[in-house]
Amino acid sequence: MKKRLTVIIVILVSLSSIGLLSIQAYWIKNAVQVRQAVFNRDVNMAMRRVVFAIDKLRYQEYYLNSKAFYQKNMSAFAVFDSLNRDLISQSLSLSSPDDLDRLLEKRLLLSNRYHQLFSKFRQPDDVRFFTRHKNLIDSLIRNALLEKNIKTKFEFGIYKPISNAMILQKTGKYPGELLTKSFVYNLSPLNDDVQFPLKLLIYFPEEHLFILKKLYKLLFVSIGLFFIIIGSLSFSLVVINRQKRLSEMKNDLINNMTHEFKTPISTISLVCEALRDKDVQKSDELYNNYISVIDEENKRLRTMAEHILRSASIESGRLKLHKEVVDLHEILQAAANAKQINAESKGGSISLELTAQNSMIFADRIHMTNVFVNMLDNAIKYNLNAPVIKISTRNLKEGILVDMADNGIGISKANQSKIFDKLYRVHTGNVHNFKGFGLGLSYVKAIIEQHKGKITVDSELEKGSVFHIYLPNEKNLSHGKEN
Repeated sequence: MKKRLTVIIVILVSLSSIGLLSIQAYWIKNAVQVRQAVFNRDVNMAMRRVVFAIDKLRYQEYYLNSKAFYQKNMSAFAVFDSLNRDLISQSLSLSSPDDLDRLLEKRLLLSNRYHQLFSKFRQPDDVRFFTRHKNLIDSLIRNALLEKNIKTKFEFGIYKPISNAMILQKTGKYPGELLTKSFVYNLSPLNDDVQFPLKLLIYFPEEHLFILKKLYKLLFVSIGLFFIIIGSLSFSLVVINRQKRLSEMKNDLINNMTHEFKTPISTISLVCEALRDKDVQKSDELYNNYISVIDEENKRLRTMAEHILRSASIESGRLKLHKEVVDLHEILQAAANAKQINAESKGGSISLELTAQNSMIFADRIHMTNVFVNMLDNAIKYNLNAPVIKISTRNLKEGILVDMADNGIGISKANQSKIFDKLYRVHTGNVHNFKGFGLGLSYVKAIIEQHKGKITVDSELEKGSVFHIYLPNEKNLSHGKEN
């Protein structure tokens, strides 16, 4: 897939995701507003009942106090009524201004006495009333809210506007919020002359959380869908890039295979044409030379085919290891002997420092030998100078560590994590000095891991590489078991 097309797809999907997220946010916002309106309506309906109950309780107490006062002062009220009737009858028989003056004086005196009597009647004290009934008011509010399915913490207070004072609070934790963020309801005045009735205030500290809880399913679904979209987009991009890299590596493999197979095939073809040419004089020595060339090129073709088949067997899981107790030092010595001539042909050498006291491992001898032959072959091939390779061993806890150091071209930090991937080859531009399919180290890693081992590399460009291979000793593995 072209890079430009990939970018366009990413932009389109990103814009679509942003659009869907915006629509979801808009719907959620509207849903929150609707829930807020429903909450306000339910609170108002519940509190109307509470206000009615509180007013009823206050009027009931006012009535009982008034009744007791009248019963206690009934005789005084009877005297006042009698005097008032006398004053009325006297006002009907006035004959002079002096009579009017005396009547007014009597009426004023009667009025003063009447007010003195009523001054003894005390209105219910607001602070005492609400303090005495605090738990009852709390219960009334709670029950009214529960009937509307409002199950959240609340704070209430009684505010007296005429004195600008909060005469009662449920807990006293939210005085500021009660004055600024609460629902406000007027309590009915007991006296018609009162212009500023008491206020019942109610505040919900967790109001927004309560409303969001009502929408948690919608929120979870929206968030889940959003992450599914983002996750699907990310996964698709990863798969696209992976498939792109795989396609490039496969094309590279085909090109390399074509390049690698072309030379021996061409050589065999030329030898066959020479043998069929009647103009060329044949001799036993010539036949032997031609047969040797064909045999060498055939071995080369067989080796390359084995690399490919071996990699395919590992990938498909069909590779079977035949493990036995073997001496790792013997395997290393055999691999070094097999590649010594190749190193010397380039003016180099392979040296061994096998210092591990316990070198016995439980392994497949053939595949483990191939591992170190492959690594030595890479150390010789990826080298612009005379290859100097040093192999050393030492024991670690419950295992043996093999260090293979070379003076080759080295591996950059960016490529060190990829060299063990199948088909991966370090990019060398148009230079074709280093041949191969990118299968060797992936095979090495797969075999070592099937032996419960581990391989790592330390390297710098133009300063060589050191491969570290750890393998468990044979006592740490199950003897006689085949994988």
